[in-house]
Amino acid sequence: MAAFFSKIRRPRRLNAAKKPGQPGHQNSRPGNSGQGYPGLTLSTGIEDNLRNLKEIFSNCDDIVMREFLFAQREQIKLALIYIDGLTDKNLVSDQIMRALSLEVPVATNKTAITKENAWHYIKMRGLCAHQIQETQQPEELINAILSGDCVLLVDGHARALIIGSRAWAARSIGESKTETVIRGPRESFVETLRTNTSMLRRKIKNPNLKIETLQLGEVTKTDIAVIYLKGIAKQELVQEVKKRLAGIKIDAVLESGYIEELIQDHPYSVFPTLAHTDRPDRVAAHLLEGRVAIMVDGTPVVLVAPYLFIETIQTPEDYYERSFFMSGVRMLRIFCLLIALTLPSFYIAIVSFHHEMLPTPLLLSIAAQREAVPFPVFAEALIMELAFEIIREAGIRLPRDVGQAVSLVAALIIGQAAVQAGLVAGATIIVVALTAMASFTVYYSSSITFRLLRFPLMFLGASFGLFGLVAGIIVIVVHMASLRSFGVPYLAPLGPIIAENLKDTAIRVPWWAMNKRPYFTGQNNPRREAPGMKSPSPQPNNE
Repeated sequence: MAAFFSKIRRPRRLNAAKKPGQPGHQNSRPGNSGQGYPGLTLSTGIEDNLRNLKEIFSNCDDIVMREFLFAQREQIKLALIYIDGLTDKNLVSDQIMRALSLEVPVATNKTAITKENAWHYIKMRGLCAHQIQETQQPEELINAILSGDCVLLVDGHARALIIGSRAWAARSIGESKTETVIRGPRESFVETLRTNTSMLRRKIKNPNLKIETLQLGEVTKTDIAVIYLKGIAKQELVQEVKKRLAGIKIDAVLESGYIEELIQDHPYSVFPTLAHTDRPDRVAAHLLEGRVAIMVDGTPVVLVAPYLFIETIQTPEDYYERSFFMSGVRMLRIFCLLIALTLPSFYIAIVSFHHEMLPTPLLLSIAAQREAVPFPVFAEALIMELAFEIIREAGIRLPRDVGQAVSLVAALIIGQAAVQAGLVAGATIIVVALTAMASFTVYYSSSITFRLLRFPLMFLGASFGLFGLVAGIIVIVVHMASLRSFGVPYLAPLGPIIAENLKDTAIRVPWWAMNKRPYFTGQNNPRREAPGMKSPSPQPNNE
């Protein structure tokens, strides 16, 4: 038996037995895993540069390498390299190829164009492009090609011109699917970084809106934008965000969720410490409060730091409708949040331990319903909660045209069949349905936390009654009080209490009363509106 197992080869980690320089190692040739391009330099010979690029982009059929002659001097060769599908072909044909091969103007001062001065002439007069950047770094050149730019090589010069020509098929701007509103903007972010930054520029027309771009992902080289308002955001917060991003060493960043898990303060907590949204107006509002946004190319979801728990019950529409109405809606959301978290465990505790708290008619009604149920109330509620979670998850993954219909029909059929079969009581179905509806009143991403916490609270309610439920809630609150989001207390402004910021918590006072920014994020520029903005009361006409 030992001889048999000795013949079984353990799977080897990728490149585990390969040393640098050996065939198969990730550093054995340029371009792998973002390790740079050792030994690769730009030379004055265009043929050598093209040979190196062809080796790097071997088996890449979408790479276009177009060689042509300079219009002013046919002895000078030019080469244009770009990726088909990521580049604007009209710009390449009309403003680069035609300009250089056919329509280059006559040199000034009757100076003959040679290989030595061709570079300066092409850069200053030959190209009809808006964005031109010079580089001598092979890695920068290759990253530009992979990002959708054109690269122009000139014979006799060991450098290249990067010409901005990015253009690819992208989803058009549409309405947010996760944060819908009745009153307010309908637009949402898309998967293109520059489109998203332009949407923020439209809302905040201020040069202090800073957008700093970096790349993350050793292989994917994903563009990341750090966005903040200079003079409002604390410089310490901006530097902390940049520091955490700079410390990320990972092969790929395909969505902002990668970054969220790598820079959050408490990775083992079920509570999110970073906000994420796809609405430009919400990001703009956060920036005006002194926060920092992290935007990732390829996803419409933007991260915002820091994030406070009170934002769970806040929506962008709260600031577009009149304050008195939205204050009532916020209090309703708080009540629904408590229902979503505690109603099943409260029901289990009452039915199992505290019958005296129920009115006699209601107690007799529940007892009659449960007479034929073979399971204890905890198992009964647990089964129905799990069944509803399955239905909800299936409804999300199904095609949109049939997902809602299937979810509704499945919930009705399963609930009615379970009651008729005597597996669950009708009161349990009502409790589970009411809990599910209450969880929909907050954002889907925020409701996930309460869906997870609901199950341990149900266990505590079934084991120790209301004492267990209260103990569980105390543990949750104490844990939340210990959390920080980029140095800001998670329960602020409720813990610690900040009287000035209580104007935008359970209630929202009118805009003329919210004249200061939040304390923890807006200290650099605390006042956001002039005093005395309340509209004066109309004076009676004595005539």
